Amino acid sequence: MKKKSARKASVISVTPRIGDDVVKRRTGRSWNQWVTLLDRAGGSKLDHKGIVALVGREAPDLDGWWQQGVTVAYEQSRGLRQRHQKTGGFEVSASKTIDVPVAQLFAAWADDRMRSRWLDESLVVHKATPPKSLRATWNGAKCVSVTFCAKGTDKSQVALQHGKLPDAKAAASMKRFWGAKLTALAVSLSPRTGT
Repeated sequence: MKKKSARKASVISVTPRIGDDVVKRRTGRSWNQWVTLLDRAGGSKLDHKGIVALVGREAPDLDGWWQQGVTVAYEQSRGLRQRHQKTGGFEVSASKTIDVPVAQLFAAWADDRMRSRWLDESLVVHKATPPKSLRATWNGAKCVSVTFCAKGTDKSQVALQHGKLPDAKAAASMKRFWGAKLTALAVSLSPRTGT
């Protein structure tokens, strides 16, 4: 006769970005409870929209952000989605807080000459809302979205998302690329560089 383990085996095979205690407090279930429930309901045979709908039926008071979060964690756990994978390809994000006013940070992106000081790649701004956001084309695809946020009078944050990447390898490469470029941006805006 087999002894039951004193510890319940984990059914989630990846570590979600949000801790188990937080997800249980916000959704009423732990990650393992969600995975078990979705497995039993046939979640592994559904597409993304189908899993979101299933989560919504199981927790109708759950807001859209949490429905998406539970769905993505489930998909990753079951090998239905890789890290950084979205429905339209892979997407990465990066952000940096820099000691300059938000208008100056925005200009460093929106102005071609200023941008060429820290980004020597082909990026074409096709929509800009100063000093809040811009959207850009990268290698012919409209896939870069950038937002700017003041963190006081002389400090601001830039946050970007680069989507439509073909695979996990390209996503990892672009994650490193944007990390390095945001550091170069900060250096280009430093008072020592004379901007």
